[in-house]
Amino acid sequence: MDSLVIVTFAVVYLGMILGKIPGLAVDRTGVALLGAITLLAFTRVQTGDLLDAVDVPTIALLFGLMVVSAQFRLAGAYSQLIRRIGRFDVSPIFLLALIISVAGVFSAVLINDIVCLAMTPMVLELCAARKMNPKPCLLGLACASNIGSAATLIGNPQNILIGQSLSLSFSAYLLESTAPVVIGLFLVLLILGLQFRQRWAYSGPGISSNAPPFSNWQAVKGTVITVLLIVIFLAGSWPRELVALAAAGVLLCSRRMRSREILGLVDWQLLVLFVSLFIVNFALRQAGSYQTWIQGIAAAGFDLHDPGWLFIAGVVLSNIVSNVPAVMLLLPVATHPLAGPILALSSTLAGNLLIVGSIANIIVVEQADRFGVHISWREHARSGIPITIATLTVAAFWLWLRSGF
Repeated sequence: MDSLVIVTFAVVYLGMILGKIPGLAVDRTGVALLGAITLLAFTRVQTGDLLDAVDVPTIALLFGLMVVSAQFRLAGAYSQLIRRIGRFDVSPIFLLALIISVAGVFSAVLINDIVCLAMTPMVLELCAARKMNPKPCLLGLACASNIGSAATLIGNPQNILIGQSLSLSFSAYLLESTAPVVIGLFLVLLILGLQFRQRWAYSGPGISSNAPPFSNWQAVKGTVITVLLIVIFLAGSWPRELVALAAAGVLLCSRRMRSREILGLVDWQLLVLFVSLFIVNFALRQAGSYQTWIQGIAAAGFDLHDPGWLFIAGVVLSNIVSNVPAVMLLLPVATHPLAGPILALSSTLAGNLLIVGSIANIIVVEQADRFGVHISWREHARSGIPITIATLTVAAFWLWLRSGF
């Protein structure tokens, strides 16, 4: 075994757990990048091996979808939709249901992190205007975006990675995920509705989201491109990454929206994290350490090739190192016919457990805090834990029915 590779891997994934390097202003992306640089500098990974180490189609698909998502944000589509919802004279629980539904649907076809980034200020503005407690709506937004994103192979970064790595059919996966996702969204409404049934009132100040102005043409253009993407993905004949890049290219050819503005909304940090983790994991596999560990775990009675243990590992690891690194670690053992849906549903639904379980949770909580609405770890866990247990139970039962694990 190569000690440098093992130490680098351990430091990188410790950084994934802690979210930083103690004593340094280095976050998860920085930790992963430093690990990749170390392995390249000491020639544990040759520059000629980078195309083998980095899954370029996954990176290309993720980038293309980020551009499509940015189109909706710059067009003011999210703000327009939430403001229209706010005009309905409905009860708080019905308004919560609408927000959960919108977040779930948008997150299924657009990357959920960007959906949360765009919708959080608008939800805060809406709740303040209606004198309604924003916390159930914010928690509903975060949880629904995670659950909704599990519905398709383009809803979140880990699903994109799973779909590309395992060459999954877009339509076949949709058939496996729809039932647990729809039931999961209903469970979010049920649990939050019960928890906040006597706490709907809000007496805080008004909130202005400063959302971009709505452009009907840009929103229509983004919608047409997205519908075409989904149709082509369902047809399943062309490589998804090339289709997404073509869509991004079309949207970048604009007379109104500067390419600098669109590209400024691309999550370059996430792309760097992906590339860096690809390199670190590649080095571990090349050194032979990964297979040795998997065999040791199997000898202890935890065979990760088994669908049941794979589901459990997806849940546990996602709450230790976050879902993207967890999926990268588990993909080599995802050999069961339903391994794709098992890994996608377990890693994504597990993200609702704690604030740090997913980037979407962190985005909602941090943005709300900037507007003076503080959601503590305890408040999130009070809702996140029962929602996670309930949705994972539904998903496990559904997958058991489908595969018998």
